[in-house]
Order: sequence, then structure tokens, then C-alpha cells
Amino acid sequence: MKQTICLIQMDITFGDPEANVKRVKDLMHQVMKQLHPPHVIVLPELWTTGYDLKRLHEIADPEGEHTQSLFAELAKKYQVHIIAGSIPKKTKTGITNTLYAFNREGEVVTEYSKAHLIQLMDEHLYLTAGSSLEPFMLDEVVSAGFICYDLRFPEWIRKAILAGAEVLYIPAQWPIQRLAHWRSLCIARAIENQCYVIACNRAGSDPNNQFAGHSMVIDPWGEILAEADERPAIIQVKIDTDQVQKIRSTIPIFIDRRPEIY
Repeated sequence: MKQTICLIQMDITFGDPEANVKRVKDLMHQVMKQLHPPHVIVLPELWTTGYDLKRLHEIADPEGEHTQSLFAELAKKYQVHIIAGSIPKKTKTGITNTLYAFNREGEVVTEYSKAHLIQLMDEHLYLTAGSSLEPFMLDEVVSAGFICYDLRFPEWIRKAILAGAEVLYIPAQWPIQRLAHWRSLCIARAIENQCYVIACNRAGSDPNNQFAGHSMVIDPWGEILAEADERPAIIQVKIDTDQVQKIRSTIPIFIDRRPEIY
């Protein structure tokens, strides 16, 4: 199946959900008024707040209700699938870093909370880790969502592949000093899983970090189909998910696995 994917690599106003929601609405309008609008729009990690972790208890989205209402409306309005990056979701037991995906009918097709919290950026002090993973369908394509640091844990991502995933969506706030790791890990996850990797990073900076940008779309051979630079950008690329099964049959790595010894 052919799909056009759009990645919105945006700067994020630190700790200001209202300003960031306005920016996303404006950018989505800009994207969808094109002559050939995309089938799927992807946003970065924690796009509503940035890494204002110390104030998350004030500015996190209670139960994700505002995010769900916003993107249900936008998905139906524009008739587009949306991987709504991730947002801080405030629950009774803590705050999670949560990704939502919406189909073009405005329905939530997955909710995934970041499983791996990076102590280097103090996430573990302010966030509660998720522990479940469910692939989801967009236009009959089996997909899965992960968030930023999850990229460093191939055993977690392989679980989605074994459940049938052909496309991986990875919103992130990856810092510039580890740009080489970002690019290498995205490519590696595509090659080892023979799948598409749709990786949407943020641009810009906050009081503590400069972010790498370089959002990219990688095919199952590990070829980069599109890549932004470090500045805010919108990149759009066509993928053909039929290529996944063709490549998996050309080099059938999954039948050669030996899980009994792992």
C-alpha cells in the first residue's frame, strides 16, 4: 500500500501548551491545504510542553482528554491519520509520556506510554514508565509507536515486529550532541526489522538542551528516503508498504531466528 507521510519537525515553546497547540494547528492547516495532502501526519515527542519536567504537574494534560479531543476533531476535519507525537498525560498514579494515534475518523487507534525513561535527562524523577505495547492499523498497514529513548532498546521494538508491524513511528526530542547515534539507530532499526522507520524529532532548543532535528523516513533496506536538517521543517515522502514483505522474503531473517537460545 502506498502512503504519503508528513513529518512536522517543529520548535517547541518551553512549558507553554497553549502556544504549542496554536503552532500545531497552524502547521497542520499549512500541510493539509497542499494540492496533494498526506495520508499520515507525525508530530514530535512532548510537543505540548517540551522538557519542562519540573512543571509537568501543572501543565500536563489530565487523562489526555484535551489531546484526544483536539486530534479527534483535526483528524475528522482534514480526513488524515495523525500520529500525535507524545504529550505528558496526568493520571491518578503519575504522569506518563504518552503517544496517541488517530485514524481519519478521529478514533484513537493506539495509546502508548514511553517504556524506557532516560535518567540522563531526569525523566525517571518526573514520569512514570509504561509497560504495554499494542500494534495498530492505519489503512490496513500494521504499525507501532515508540518514543525517543526506546530507540536504544531493540528487544522492545522487536516485540512489535513479531506481532506484525511493518511501519514504526518514533517521535523524539533527541539532543544535538548525540545526532550520530540518532541517525545510526534509526537506520539500524529499519535494517534489522526490515520495516519502515518514521522518526520525527524536534528542532530548536530549551534552557538545557539543543535538539538535533534530522527527522527522517527510512525504508526496509535502510535507505534514507527523506531527511530534514536541524531547523524547523516539514518533510513529506511516499512509502510503499508492499516493499516490506518483498524484502522480508528476499532475506528471510525471521525464519532463521533461534528464540530458544536467546
